[in-house]
Amino acid sequence: MKYKLLGKSGLRVSEICLGTMTFGEEWGWGATKAESKKIFDAYASAGGNFIDTANLYTNGSSEKFVGEFISSATDREHFVLATKYSLTTRNGDPNACGNHRKNLVQAIDASLERLGTDYIDLYWLHAWDFLTPVEEVMRALDDLVRAGKVLYIGISDTPAWVVSRANMLAELRGWTPFVALQIEYSLVERTPERELLPMARELDLAVTPWAPLGAGILTGKYSRESAFPNGTRLKNDSPKLNERNLKIAAAVDKVADEIGCSSAQVALNWLRQQAGVIVPIVGATKASQLKENLKCLDYSLSDEQLERLSQASEVELGFPHEFLKRPRIQEIIYGGTCEQIENHRTRG
Repeated sequence: MKYKLLGKSGLRVSEICLGTMTFGEEWGWGATKAESKKIFDAYASAGGNFIDTANLYTNGSSEKFVGEFISSATDREHFVLATKYSLTTRNGDPNACGNHRKNLVQAIDASLERLGTDYIDLYWLHAWDFLTPVEEVMRALDDLVRAGKVLYIGISDTPAWVVSRANMLAELRGWTPFVALQIEYSLVERTPERELLPMARELDLAVTPWAPLGAGILTGKYSRESAFPNGTRLKNDSPKLNERNLKIAAAVDKVADEIGCSSAQVALNWLRQQAGVIVPIVGATKASQLKENLKCLDYSLSDEQLERLSQASEVELGFPHEFLKRPRIQEIIYGGTCEQIENHRTRG
């Protein structure tokens, strides 16, 4: 396991993050406490130190399990512990959810108790509520950092314009900025390339993609004919299980067969090799699944393989990106000198 800097910070995190939404069975699926411990141990044994959970996951069991595991494995300080707030913890109560200060304060104290710790390494805003002023959010999070309850902050599932405004506000007012961005990103969900990922590279935000395997689609589970000999694979309820995504999954399967590895490993490595700081969040319901997926760290995809997968899953960037790339527009923007200008700030 190698380590990466968490965006514009000095914090070192594993190149794979352990997602623990599967820790607990309260939601009708997931892993028992015993199996969750095996998953955690497998990750820690591989050198992993970055654990992601949330106050809502399995009604709080995920945080309780994680807190117990990190305290018994070695020492609390070894792990980079991340959890989240925002989603409802008490239906019918408008202040038991959202991004506002009241929910933030009650959520952090409840998480600290469940986790059995007195501080969180990385505290995520889980989802933008479009109600709370960004000034309130950033000042309230900064207060937690100053109080020592939180070391770093990140933001998840939020439009790029909100994140940009929030970090500029923090910079101008001397508050703590976001250093990480958590989004859905995979070969079957590449729309973040329109705004979120360019923003992350420009602001030096680490990106921790969730659902890196496209809800199982990129594992070969649905795309290999041997798994569905009677052609019933499209009857699954997943909105992502469509013909386009199955074609992408088939391209992943082909590369995997060429290399002699699993489709999931190929999908993870395509993600890991994208520009910027990309740290996929990988979860599992069995320790054997996690161990198999961690084998992606043993090799890299070739440039040719990366290009094939990128072409198979390409999405339109839309306006204004497609408009600004038109030859005539490029000509009038740069006065016909675009090819003569060397831009050292160009990023992938």
